[in-house]
Amino acid sequence: MTYEVTLITGDGVGPELAAAARRCVDATGVRINWDVQEAGVDVMERLGTPLPEATLASIRRTRCALKAPITTPVGTGFRSINVFLRQELGLYACVRPCKYYPGVRTFFQNVPVDLVIIRENTEDLYAGVEFERGKPATSQLIDCINQLSTDRKIKTPAAETGISIKPISVSGTERIVRYAFRYARENGRKKVTAVHKANIMKFTDGLFLEVARQVATEYPDIEFEDRIVDNMCMQLVQKPELYDVLVLPNLYGDIISDLAAGLVGGLGVAPGANIGENGAVFEATHGSAPKYKGQNKVNPTALILSAVLMLRYLGEKEAADRLEWAVAEVIREGKDVTYDLKPHRDDPTAVGTQEMADAICRKLRQAV
Repeated sequence: MTYEVTLITGDGVGPELAAAARRCVDATGVRINWDVQEAGVDVMERLGTPLPEATLASIRRTRCALKAPITTPVGTGFRSINVFLRQELGLYACVRPCKYYPGVRTFFQNVPVDLVIIRENTEDLYAGVEFERGKPATSQLIDCINQLSTDRKIKTPAAETGISIKPISVSGTERIVRYAFRYARENGRKKVTAVHKANIMKFTDGLFLEVARQVATEYPDIEFEDRIVDNMCMQLVQKPELYDVLVLPNLYGDIISDLAAGLVGGLGVAPGANIGENGAVFEATHGSAPKYKGQNKVNPTALILSAVLMLRYLGEKEAADRLEWAVAEVIREGKDVTYDLKPHRDDPTAVGTQEMADAICRKLRQAV
């Protein structure tokens, strides 16, 4: 069988990582017809848009994409392509495994960290419903809130106040929590923890927790608990081995997934998947690192492990397991790895992006 997959090469170090991940996937023997597409700041300069319609059309056609990192400007410029794709394509579940691989430098190398973060992708503050300070609409919204609210009012003037709306729905919460429980059941996981701030935001996070508790009753074979998000951060640093699958609203999921990645060695080894009813986009958690563009230096592990998730999504479990094993073996041996995976970052024996991918491909051939 041949699979149709969109490969988005991204910007910054994205094209280098995309090439490395593609070669590793091809080395598994799974037949993929790659539809190579562009997105990001480079194509923005040429076409006036960071996400060409051809790229979006390709994802809609193949229903499966492997996406290299894309730059998101901070504070100015176009909105996040990642967020746009999740909302436009209905990719409501962000899945971010955080697993320790022996050989990776981390303070937690003696702790069996193996977490899966499942983040709701379409609601919460990331819905992008914002009102800019000083605008007439912002002033009208503040007036409306102050008229409707009996005990909580916005006291600062509109000229210096920006507003973001935090929508949390019953249907959106049911969907993501059920996904978390199904994921746990299908992958031999034992516990789901809902993370929230329901003690303060009673009508949004409180709703998330209420619905999560209701959904949990449908899965008596899976243990359920909940944690307040700030306490969850402390718990993960103190005793991450106690946790299994975490399900969170959008913003907390973004923050906690980076924290959990830090437990296992950083974003360089943190894969990600965005999954919906009609397709999926797989991507590394880290950014595009434009200062390293063209230097063949950046660790390709996160995008290659994202490709592992993609292979599992396509039903190619055996190939996915082999590729993950090959990555883990190369990291464990510590010979053909990038600078960040060496005991010292200035180690002259560190190899480049493509050379690490070569080593993973060699391991795959050994496995066969």
